[in-house]
Amino acid sequence: MTLDAVHTSDPAADPITGPALAGTIQDAAGGLAPIERKLEALLMVADEPQSLIHLATAVDRPLKDVKAAIARLVADFDGVAGTVRRGFELREVAGGWRIYVRPEYDLVVADFVLTQNPSRLSQAALETLAVIAYKQPISRGAVASIRAVNVDSVVRTLLGRGLITEAFTDSETGAINYATTDLLLSQLGINTLDELPYISPLLADGADGFEDLP
Repeated sequence: MTLDAVHTSDPAADPITGPALAGTIQDAAGGLAPIERKLEALLMVADEPQSLIHLATAVDRPLKDVKAAIARLVADFDGVAGTVRRGFELREVAGGWRIYVRPEYDLVVADFVLTQNPSRLSQAALETLAVIAYKQPISRGAVASIRAVNVDSVVRTLLGRGLITEAFTDSETGAINYATTDLLLSQLGINTLDELPYISPLLADGADGFEDLP
């Protein structure tokens, strides 16, 4: 579908995407800020599923407006007549919304991250990876508490490298818990996590933050 076609045809004529596209065009014609663009920006940087209430608070709009905008985003990402417009999708999981790479592109993304972009991990990434390795499964918030810094971007890096994975989502808090992958074992040259060295002798001031580790 061309841009001209979107502007010259009646968006409500399509029984599937009509209401979604019509809402977008009406917002633009009325001079209103496109709420879906704000939501898209927030979701692009979010590490965990975002509830509608949380998103509504973030953009300071009524819940019904956010719900309608999410529907427009889903339609925009998915395209029309079975034609996918984006390499990612907006998916509802664990009571919230999050942007994911489409499953059919997992292999090309993994190949790019693991082989074509083999830059070294930063010190911050290595420290975060160590916390996850010894404390897994562990939430991003718990990692941040141990390291006393924000770890959002670092966790994204480790996920992209395939060194950690989303183990499960806490049913009560909605927080994603992370664990290491077999790729990390391969990179470290060990068979199991039991072969990781004891942490206490490696710390200058004891085991602060790792009291219950071996």
